[in-house]
Amino acid sequence: MTALSRTAVAPPPPAESERCSPTDFQVKVVTLFRTSPLLLDCGRPLSDVRVAYHTYGEARDEATLVLHALTGDSAVHEWWPDFLGAGRPLDPTRDYIVCANVLGGCAGTDGPAALGDLPISLRDMARVGRALLEHLGVRRVQIIGASMGGLLAYAWLLECPDLVTRAVVIGAPVRHSPWAVGLNSAARAAIRAAPGGEGLKVARQIAMLSYRSPQSLAATQTVQRRPGVHAVTSYLEYQGEKLLARFCERSYVTLTGAMDGFQPNDAELASIRTPVLAIGISSDVLYPAAEVQAGAAALPNATYWELDSIHGHDAFLMDAGELPGRVGAFLRGAAVEG
Repeated sequence: MTALSRTAVAPPPPAESERCSPTDFQVKVVTLFRTSPLLLDCGRPLSDVRVAYHTYGEARDEATLVLHALTGDSAVHEWWPDFLGAGRPLDPTRDYIVCANVLGGCAGTDGPAALGDLPISLRDMARVGRALLEHLGVRRVQIIGASMGGLLAYAWLLECPDLVTRAVVIGAPVRHSPWAVGLNSAARAAIRAAPGGEGLKVARQIAMLSYRSPQSLAATQTVQRRPGVHAVTSYLEYQGEKLLARFCERSYVTLTGAMDGFQPNDAELASIRTPVLAIGISSDVLYPAAEVQAGAAALPNATYWELDSIHGHDAFLMDAGELPGRVGAFLRGAAVEG
């Protein structure tokens, strides 16, 4: 669910000929639902919704839509360099790629302050995303999302089955388990107990433990940064401070609530006919691989594949391995063996 882990060494920068246009790195903003409001699942109408987004590649009526993780944003080039670039799964020399900051976020799209702290749902986010695609002239999309983005991909498949041609879901279940809801509940309780920043830092520390694995922390958190302080303690404190500098505690409460509230039933899942590649991560303690696999089994047209890594949930960012190749093949229409 973290979208900006910097533990892994970034790949070398692409050659000049492979790079995106400078305009691709500029955030764009549009106001949607000007003439008719968005009806939220909570029953309240919402008008003049501001949405921040990035596009990569030449505009066309078919696109690849990237759905970011919990604390992410629309700048795919910053947080997923293994995936964006010529010859990679998200290839702007071949495809039109779109990523928007979700409704309720805090990276340019209307967040809790603009929404009056109304509860929102993942389906609400998908409806806003659909309106953005209509604004861009996009008629068909393939979608790819990891962590919260993967959970949101399932909301897209239920909300917009006529629009989505195929979907990649990385490290995400079809619905939140009591374990995942419990972790988010503890994080929100920390924020409410210590508003103004300290609670958000604790919430991030709770989350970071679920994003890694015991093996990952044993391999990476052994060297003390401060005398007398465990390396993992310093690491968690640093992660809390870093999130506080760039994220909003009200967005954290809103978005985790939306994730916990997404609970499609088996009949709804059985109605999804779109081809789906569901990817589990062998050491994921937040969304265990068996849970991701079981969710895929509930879909009529899903393939399951597992990324082998010691680094837990965040492996899709820091230890991608075969992941880009598998995802790229699926997005190009090739069959991916489970």
